Amino acid sequence: MAGRKRCLPPAKGDREGQDGPLPAAKQRADGHRHAAALVLARGGSKGIPLKNIKTLAGVPLIGWVLRAALDSGVFHSVWVSTDHDEIEKVAKSWGAKVHRRSPEVSTDSSTSLDAIQEFVRLNPDVDVICNIQATSPCLHPFHVKEALEMITLRGLDSVFSVVRRHQFRWQEVKKGSAELTKPFNLDPSNRPRRQDWDGELCENGSLYFTTRELIENQGLLQGGKVGYYEMLPEYSVDIDVDIDWPVAEQRVLRYGYFGQATPEVVRLMFCIVSGCLTEGRTFLSVSGEEMVSINTRDTVGIRMLQSEKVEVVLLTSSEDPVTEKLVDKLAKRTGCKIVQVGEEPLNELKLIVEQRKLEWKDVAYMGNDKADVNCLNLAGLSAVPGDAPVVAINAAKYTCRKVGGMGAVREFAEHILLQREKAKSLMKQYRIDCSSK
Repeated sequence: MAGRKRCLPPAKGDREGQDGPLPAAKQRADGHRHAAALVLARGGSKGIPLKNIKTLAGVPLIGWVLRAALDSGVFHSVWVSTDHDEIEKVAKSWGAKVHRRSPEVSTDSSTSLDAIQEFVRLNPDVDVICNIQATSPCLHPFHVKEALEMITLRGLDSVFSVVRRHQFRWQEVKKGSAELTKPFNLDPSNRPRRQDWDGELCENGSLYFTTRELIENQGLLQGGKVGYYEMLPEYSVDIDVDIDWPVAEQRVLRYGYFGQATPEVVRLMFCIVSGCLTEGRTFLSVSGEEMVSINTRDTVGIRMLQSEKVEVVLLTSSEDPVTEKLVDKLAKRTGCKIVQVGEEPLNELKLIVEQRKLEWKDVAYMGNDKADVNCLNLAGLSAVPGDAPVVAINAAKYTCRKVGGMGAVREFAEHILLQREKAKSLMKQYRIDCSSK
């Protein structure tokens, strides 16, 4: 997966490449309070050693939140508070400043508040602090932007992120106790249906905004005029122990923030022939010849991509009903290179991606079965026909309305080109915004 790092130009009041605090007069010259993002990343994680820089979907865990914070454009400075040399190197490589925390706030018993209080004391220019949790890799720039506006525009003193849960809670009974359990948030005689119950708001740990005054005067991260920022469940991911890692990786591949789009969204597309370009059926003639059916709408879709400089590679396997003679005809009709893959297509395709000096974010993949799951997850854009099995649908980022052999490839081609146009528009707007600063 792409691990490209992005840094925005420093916001007004910030000085690029400096690890020390900024002069108060400098940061307040534009009339705004200095807002700083702070990611706490101690090196002594007990659950997963050096968890904060372990690679998740091709990116160091801390890189996901740093990219979101930097690309949000709302912070005067973005910091990582750490006690570890390797974490410091990774943080700086992703464009963050580093607060080297003291041993006193780096112990197993140290709290987040201890580390934040030290940071505030040593950076008197900072007025608003956003403590972003490194273990929340599905954080997006719009989350921090909207949460900060609750302080800057609504005048709140602290804002924290929550997620809505629909879980019935019961009192714990200690082993050996004669006490009986009782419900906390429901009436067992009148259990509501999920659609009839709003659920409860629970902290998800992604971000905590607070003001300097609240930390210094009351020693609190949540206090004063308190507000919450609700995040959708798909963005609420937390990693604590090893078992969380594969679940988080699947979630971040689908819902994570991969950086600001560039015009070259997709430069290479892989497409399984059987079940995508064809119906997956084999026609046998009286003479014993094998035949397959290809929809002209799909071949037009391939040409649309090729005209936009997107290379299309068709994939077959030894079990496909496409004989060697048909492969030659298919290659001539579509103008595509045809590659035979094994039970795990990723084994062959990762070499092709590397040879073309691409990253998986530059790749689109269309498959239709369990064997395609890894590629569907890894590709920047991925799709399955509308009649694909559930295991493939769950892994794809886009499910076509059309079925295999009946226009699904054309539909995905149009989707790719639409995303390309959106990316061009975003990049144009981004350049305008940057030039106006």
